[in-house]
Amino acid sequence: MALNDVVSRRAVLGVLGAAALRAQGQSAGRPNVIVILADDLGYGDLSAWGGADMRTPHIDALAASGVRFDRFYANSPVCSPTRAALLSGCSPDTVGVPGVIRTAADNSWGYLAAGAQLLPARLRAAGYHSALAGKWHLGLEAPNLPNLRGFDHFHGFLGDMMDDYYTHRRHDRNYMRLNAEAIDPKGHATELFTDWAIEYLNSRKGQARPFFLYLAYNAPHAPVQPPPEWLEKVKQREPGIGEKRAKLVALVEHMDAGVGRVMAALQANGQLTNTLVIFVSDNGGELEMGASCGPLRGTKGQMYEGGIRVPMCASWPGRIAAGARSDRVGLTMDLYATVCEVAGVQAAGVDGVSLLGDMTAKAASSKARDLVWVRREGGVQYAGREFYAFRRGDWKLLQNTAFQPFELYNLENDPEEKRDLSKAEPKMYRELVEALMLHVQRAGQTPWQAPLQR
Repeated sequence: MALNDVVSRRAVLGVLGAAALRAQGQSAGRPNVIVILADDLGYGDLSAWGGADMRTPHIDALAASGVRFDRFYANSPVCSPTRAALLSGCSPDTVGVPGVIRTAADNSWGYLAAGAQLLPARLRAAGYHSALAGKWHLGLEAPNLPNLRGFDHFHGFLGDMMDDYYTHRRHDRNYMRLNAEAIDPKGHATELFTDWAIEYLNSRKGQARPFFLYLAYNAPHAPVQPPPEWLEKVKQREPGIGEKRAKLVALVEHMDAGVGRVMAALQANGQLTNTLVIFVSDNGGELEMGASCGPLRGTKGQMYEGGIRVPMCASWPGRIAAGARSDRVGLTMDLYATVCEVAGVQAAGVDGVSLLGDMTAKAASSKARDLVWVRREGGVQYAGREFYAFRRGDWKLLQNTAFQPFELYNLENDPEEKRDLSKAEPKMYRELVEALMLHVQRAGQTPWQAPLQR
């Protein structure tokens, strides 16, 4: 890190730290919040969501102890944009992240906007201490590093994916960090991220100041590499299962065990009853890797329901009724406003809306709104272009590359997206295209590439 970056960081943290200290006196009694994000977990890849060959008792128990959202969506069918939406509360292309951020500049399709106030920075004003354990994927260098964007503590991986769950490298580069320090830990990444999350929870035991923990697993993202003993257990239990599917099931079940360990740590530390825990995936499952998106059409990377609809649940003892279900249509960016409401912080200037009323069944909202999904990608198939899905009510407009015509579906009548109505419903088709164009104009005001070095 350059010297001027260090000085700038100290100045920023000094100001923010002073604000946090002033807020601490008002923060006692406010709930803790944990957001657990899976990577490429399909809608059909939990046993409670219909995965008949899955055994995910801990995530299932989390859902059973609180509320399950049956119509929840990621903001994008790929990683970085959804993470940007979660942490900014905004549509990802409006904060500079329409596509995946990667190591090579000629294949990187986002740059987190300087003006985006991320959730941990917003929570600091309410006295919260914030940590990220796991995958960041919103920048590889200053100023877009976790500690420079609001997190007090970072123990995890900066990059997009690991080429190996045990060596933790990407393109032969080490992106594992403890705050700003490069580290080279041993062990399976899922276990390491779980360990680091629990270490953080233990460090907050008995503290009056509430915490926000963002636990971002890279499982079950490719390479699908479960520990051998977990793979063998699945094969023994599921005779006839294919190798590809067995690996995916084992990797998900291994992650589920990590979630169980985190929940056990909360219980042991006396933190459970005052903690909202949210579990969600960043996009749909990748069918080529053995994932299942249940009855939904499509896969990761596509705008069909299988690429963007994800499992989501939330638990908060005494506040969210056990066994609750919600059919409210929500997006990842809504979690920002939800957490802010829980923390007593105003979520100004964001696109998302709070789902707290829907979670607690106190004031469920049915206000209509348009929804947008975006992805920018490179290669011959995409050529660096953006493509979109747009939803108004039950009507959904979509394309899976920028070069194909828009398709139009009515999800109420055709949830599996089998009947393209773009020709049969020209008025609705035109209405949605024109509405989408307004969003494209708004998002176009935010650059998605790093500023030129002069």
